[in-house]
Amino acid sequence: MRTALCAILLTFATPLAAHAQSADLVLCDRLAADPSDPDKPADVKGVTEVASADIATAIKFCKTAAGSSRRAMYELGRAHAANRQMAEAMAAWRKAADKGSSAAMVELGVLYGTGAGVARDEAQARKLFEKAAQAGNPRGVSNLAALGGSPGAAPADPARARELLGKAAETNAEAQYQLGLMLASGDGGEKDDVAARALFEKAAAQNHPGALERMGAFAQEGRGGPKDAAAAKAYYERAAALGDEDAKKALERIRCPYAIKDKRGQLVTTLCF
Repeated sequence: MRTALCAILLTFATPLAAHAQSADLVLCDRLAADPSDPDKPADVKGVTEVASADIATAIKFCKTAAGSSRRAMYELGRAHAANRQMAEAMAAWRKAADKGSSAAMVELGVLYGTGAGVARDEAQARKLFEKAAQAGNPRGVSNLAALGGSPGAAPADPARARELLGKAAETNAEAQYQLGLMLASGDGGEKDDVAARALFEKAAAQNHPGALERMGAFAQEGRGGPKDAAAAKAYYERAAALGDEDAKKALERIRCPYAIKDKRGQLVTTLCF
């Protein structure tokens, strides 16, 4: 009887434990997921930065979920970094990178490339960016291009960045957004607003906050396509809902379009509708 009872309890305990672990990962994602992390599921929005009020909670749940998820381990590093615990952040990112997290590789590469919290080591930074780029990480691609891509190359090569981003942009929203920015500014080649808008539109369809904001600006100005005030406002609203600060400011400018200034040109007030 006791054996049968134990078997029944174990049968129920396993799904409950799995559910608890899943809940930890869900909460970790909600508070600390990186919008540009290729490991992030499409239905997870992510946050540009871990909010100060969420740091302790994020560390708690990400630490639990990190035992079985490299994404959670990377997010644990983000939470520690937001708390200015760089030693802990680097330890988490190293573990995540060892498990194949390209986002963690990029973060470590940035630290080595800038000498933030660790001895500056451009060779190590390049190695990490190369691994991330090979895994298709857009930030790895752009950062590698910024370093020149190979020993002895120029310190920065925007044209090479365009080439590398072009490959990643076939499937990745962040790469589409980054390449769109380069095309819109003429960085690394000819300026092409039409192509930039097309890329922003692709990334916006995947709810990329920055691309949504850029689509709002392009629609508002009529860059690379038709001018459409209603569409611009809708894009800005979607981007703002995802936390994009530039989109929030754009919506405020739409709401308060007229600025009243004094004789010295200083803003006195705005007229809002």
